Amino acid sequence: MKDSIRQLIQHALDRLTEQGVLPEGLTPAIQVENTKDKAHGDFASNIAMMLAKPAGMKPRDLAQQLIDALPQDDQITKVEIAGPGFLNFFQNSQALADRLEAALADERLGVRKAGAHERVVIDLSSPNLAKEMHVGHLRSTIIGDAVARVLEFLGDEVIRQNHVGDWGTQFGMLLAYLEERPAAAQSELSDLEQFYRAAKKRFDESADFADRARQLVVKLQAGDAECLRLWHRFNDISLSHCQQAYDRLNVRLTPADVKGESAYNDDLPTIVADLLGKGLLSESDGAQCVFLDEFRNAEGNPLPVIVQKAGGGYLYATTDLAAIRYRSQVLHADRALYFVDQRQALHFQMAFEVARRAGFVNPDMRLEHMGFGTMNGADGRPFKTRDGGTVKLVDLLDEAEQRAYSLVKEKNPELAEDELRQIARAVGIGAVKYADLSKHRTSDYSFNFEQMLSFEGNTAPYLLYAYTRVASVFRRAGTSMDALGGQIALQAEHEQLLAGKLAQFGDVLNTVGEKGVPHLLCSYLYELAGLFSSFYEHCPILAAEQEAQKQSRLRLAALTGRTLKQGLELLGLETLERM
Repeated sequence: MKDSIRQLIQHALDRLTEQGVLPEGLTPAIQVENTKDKAHGDFASNIAMMLAKPAGMKPRDLAQQLIDALPQDDQITKVEIAGPGFLNFFQNSQALADRLEAALADERLGVRKAGAHERVVIDLSSPNLAKEMHVGHLRSTIIGDAVARVLEFLGDEVIRQNHVGDWGTQFGMLLAYLEERPAAAQSELSDLEQFYRAAKKRFDESADFADRARQLVVKLQAGDAECLRLWHRFNDISLSHCQQAYDRLNVRLTPADVKGESAYNDDLPTIVADLLGKGLLSESDGAQCVFLDEFRNAEGNPLPVIVQKAGGGYLYATTDLAAIRYRSQVLHADRALYFVDQRQALHFQMAFEVARRAGFVNPDMRLEHMGFGTMNGADGRPFKTRDGGTVKLVDLLDEAEQRAYSLVKEKNPELAEDELRQIARAVGIGAVKYADLSKHRTSDYSFNFEQMLSFEGNTAPYLLYAYTRVASVFRRAGTSMDALGGQIALQAEHEQLLAGKLAQFGDVLNTVGEKGVPHLLCSYLYELAGLFSSFYEHCPILAAEQEAQKQSRLRLAALTGRTLKQGLELLGLETLERM
C-alpha cells in the first residue's frame, strides 16, 4: 500500500511541477509511514514539509495543493492535513478487505518485491576452521540467514558464501600436530578447541615443533601433496562440526556454500599485479600498499590498505579483494552483503573503495557491509565462560534446550518424552535466535536466558505460543486455515486494526531485505500477535452472532496464522502446532 501512496504523491508532484507550482528538478525521496493513531488515518507523509522551502510556500498550503492534485484511488477514502503539514491517508475498508482476500488466496501472502529482482551474494558465518564455532559466530550466521531467507521470499536469487578461515600460518601448527599424532588425531579432533590448545602448547614449548610448523606452512602454500592431504582432512572434520551447528540452528548453509580463503589463493598474485597495473600501489617499508586520500588516521596521514607484506605474504585485504572480484565478475552479483562484525567497518569501506578504483566490480554493483554489535554477558562485556574463555556455540545451544525442556516439562508434565524434547528444541533454539534477531543489528546486547525464555514480552516463546493459539481455533472449529468459506468484512474496530497490520507484511519484508534489519520483522510479528490477542478477546470467532461474521473472522485468523508462521520461518524459527 505504501508503494501505491508513493505513486499517488509522485503523480501529484509531477502535476504541480507541470503547473509551475514546484520548481523543475526536484527528486525527493517520498516517505510514507504507518500512523500510530488510527484517528489520524492509516498512512502519513511529510512530503509537503520537505518541499515547502524549495517551493517557497508554507507547508500546509503546499499540502493542500498536493491533495488537490492527487489522482482518485478506490483504496483511499480521504486525505487530510495534520499538524504542520502532514498528509494523512485513510484507506478504504472494503479495498483493504479485498487485499487481504487476495493475500489469503496467494501462497506468498500477496508479498511482492518493491523493486527489480536481483542476484544477491550474502557473505555470512565465516568461522575460522582452526577452532570450533563459538558464540561470536552466532550473529553473522543467523542474521545473514534471516536476510537471505527474506530476499529469497521476495524473489531475489540469493547465493550464500561461507568465507571460512581455512588458510594461513596457524594451519602449519595444526598440521604439524596432526602429523605428529595420526592415530590419536581422530578422537582428539572431536574437540577442536582442545586440539588447537594442545597444538599451541607444543608450538610454544618446542622449538623443533615450531620450526616444523613453519616449514609445513611453506610446503602447504607451495602445494605439497602430503600437506594438502592433511589440510583437507582437518578441514573436512572441522567443517562437519560447523555443519552440525548449522543444522541444529536451522540455518540454510551447506558444504556447497563454503568458499574459503584458500579458494582465492591462486588469484592473489594477480590481484597485486592488477593493482600495480592500475597505478594504485605504493611501497611502504617493503610492503605493497594502496593509499586512499579519504581514509586518514588521527594525525591526518592516509591509511594504507596493505595487499602484500615485505616478505611476500598476503593479507585479509588481498583475499577480500579477490572475493569481491569473483563475486562481481564470476557470480555476476548485483549486490553483495557482508554480515561481519561492526568493528570491521573501516576495513570494508577501504576494501570496497579499492575494488571500485581497480575496476574489480561492475559500477552498478552494490557492496554493503551489514555490520553488527557484540553479544555480551550480564556484565556488559563480551560473552565469556566463567574462567574467561570463549563460549562454544554447541554448549550454549545445549543449555538453551535443557532450560527450555525444564520449563516445558514444568508446565506440561503429562506430555510424552519425545514431544517434550521436540518442543524444547524449538523453544530453546528459537529463544536464542529470536533474542538476537529482535535487537537492532548494529546494537550490542546482553545475553539473558531468563528473559529470552519468558512467555511474556517480545520473545520466541510468546510468538510460538501465539501461533499455537491461532492453530487451536481451527482445531476447535474442525477445519483448517486453507479450507474456509465466506468473505472478509471489516466492521469492528479490532477487526480493522488487525487487518491494517496484516496488510503491512509486504512493506516490512521489503524494508528488511533492503536494509538487512530482521528486528523489524520481529517487532512486526510481536505487534501482530498482540493485535490478534485483542481481536480474539473482543471479537468472538466461533461464537460469532452470524455465520457470515464467523467465516469472516476465521479468515482473518487464518491470514494471521499463516503470516505468523511465514514470518517465524523467515527468521529461521521452527513453529509448533501445540505447546
